[in-house]
Amino acid sequence: MKIYTKKGDQGKTHLIGRRVAKNHLRVEAYGTVDELNSFIGKAVVSLTEQAGKDVREELTEIQQQLFDLGADLANVTENPEYKTKDAYTEILEKAIDTYWAEAPEIKTFVLPGGSQAAADLHVCRTVARRAERNIIAAMEEEDIPSEILKYVNRLSDYLFAAARVVNFREGHKDVLYRSSGDVFK
Repeated sequence: MKIYTKKGDQGKTHLIGRRVAKNHLRVEAYGTVDELNSFIGKAVVSLTEQAGKDVREELTEIQQQLFDLGADLANVTENPEYKTKDAYTEILEKAIDTYWAEAPEIKTFVLPGGSQAAADLHVCRTVARRAERNIIAAMEEEDIPSEILKYVNRLSDYLFAAARVVNFREGHKDVLYRSSGDVFK
């Protein structure tokens, strides 16, 4: 089997249910989710032992969930059965609460960085925010379940909390944004 089909050479691709332009809003959305998944893979390999097995396992599970979410974004069939569930978001929220309690308290924005893994997680966070914007744009034109948007929104929060806890566990202090007012109260 060859990896190339030559069917995309005219700027079209397949969603599950119809053929669309490669710059279709759904394609933009799931393409950004795919990019996010790749950056998460990069973050996983940069994690040290001190960062914790829990973060590595969660990120690997998130990668699986992002494939589900991408498939959901690509599905335009009538009455599709979506894979992205509220349970995914609930798991993220529990991890966020755990990491937020473990890392030192902050009240201001922090500069992205610290350890390599934390810096990678901050990149993931910003790509998740872009994916969120792409999903919102697609939702304005298409019927997309709200669970997808909710998950990606919470995922960016998770990535922020994970970056902070990784820095803490690896002995790196967050660098506070000096011109920030109190944002975390």
